[in-house]
Amino acid sequence: MTASTINDAEVAKFTAMAEEWWDPKGKFRPIHKFNPVRLTYIREAVLEHFARDGSSMLPFEGLRVIDVGCGGGLLSEPMARLGATVVGIDAAERNIRIATLHAQQSGLSVDYRATTSEALAAAGEKFDLVLNMEVVEHVDNVPLYMKSCADLVAPGGLMLTATLNRTARAYALAVLGAEYVLGWLPKGTHDWKKFLTPDEIKTLITRNGLRVTAETGVVYHPLADEWRKSPDMAINYMVLAEKPKAS
Repeated sequence: MTASTINDAEVAKFTAMAEEWWDPKGKFRPIHKFNPVRLTYIREAVLEHFARDGSSMLPFEGLRVIDVGCGGGLLSEPMARLGATVVGIDAAERNIRIATLHAQQSGLSVDYRATTSEALAAAGEKFDLVLNMEVVEHVDNVPLYMKSCADLVAPGGLMLTATLNRTARAYALAVLGAEYVLGWLPKGTHDWKKFLTPDEIKTLITRNGLRVTAETGVVYHPLADEWRKSPDMAINYMVLAEKPKAS
């Protein structure tokens, strides 16, 4: 095992596209389309777990959130708007520069850092909510990465992991379809061999002291042009887990 989860080729890939993070019609269009369903899932999970008032203007106030692999801040900014204290981290420094500038222009306070989950875990940082969203399929040393994310969860806190399943359907739709046929993503964005099954993700989660509490698939509905939750986890899926409170 190496001491780093950084995949230099993946960092270079996303660095090259960094200027387009906030263009809803650009190379990150699929993430803009995907954002509503995952934001709704995050909000519902946090409201229930932390017994927050959903009618409040700032229901996440007082919660510390980390967005691992934050890119341009497409999840970090909504978390800040909900009242959370947000740290966004990314291995690509250009992503951090873009995210920082956009947050400033939006009048939002987000603590963006060019660093890694293992570095923050080694420093002993803890968060009420760890967002591990569409990152694990792009890192090296997956066991170390998942351990570092789990270590960042404070006792009584949550971690939400989203990724792609290693199935024939995922290869056909998320790789061949999205990248080569429809052109939704640049060719080479994903390596199917690096996708993980839900069982593999859940094993890594429980091995590191968290308890899986919920899971859901996410599917694209072409007629509505939107993503929705689904029992079908064959392509995209999300897994919610909690860390037991300290005794």
